[in-house]
Amino acid sequence: MTLASKITLARVAMIPAFMVFMYLSGGCPGLWMWIALGVFIVASLTDFVDGQIARKCNQVSDFGKFLDPLADKLLTIAAMCMFCEWGQMPAWALMIVLTREFAVTGLRLVAVGKGTVIAAGWSGKVKTFSTMVGLCFMMAFPCIGWLCWTVVVMIVVTTVYSGIEYFVQNWKCLWD
Repeated sequence: MTLASKITLARVAMIPAFMVFMYLSGGCPGLWMWIALGVFIVASLTDFVDGQIARKCNQVSDFGKFLDPLADKLLTIAAMCMFCEWGQMPAWALMIVLTREFAVTGLRLVAVGKGTVIAAGWSGKVKTFSTMVGLCFMMAFPCIGWLCWTVVVMIVVTTVYSGIEYFVQNWKCLWD
């Protein structure tokens, strides 16, 4: 297993700790929320680090192409579930995100079955980055309603756009 993949697995391993600190915070500003934010930031930064290592050290692998976006999904959806539970994110927005993630993952699985690996595209990377940054703002300032709504709109727009782009660029995988 490559170093890049080990870093990606470390991101997945940080999710339970992040969730515990989020639960302890109860959605209120304070020490537990700041710790949760710190864990989330470290986990998010591993997304950048593993990609840099994979490219610079020639460690790009099919396993990494599959695991990296999955780790991102798990981390961001964990945070969105907490915000949904606390009423800071509407369930319909979370459902849009989940639908896109399942659909793109399904597309990737069909492609893999045909011998093709679909790596993360540019719009998917923008979606992931903007979602991670937006969720950080929601953790840092959890009681600011307009900020939460701004982040929700940004997440939904980038999610829908990148989902459409994945299917437009890879539709042949479904019909070949």
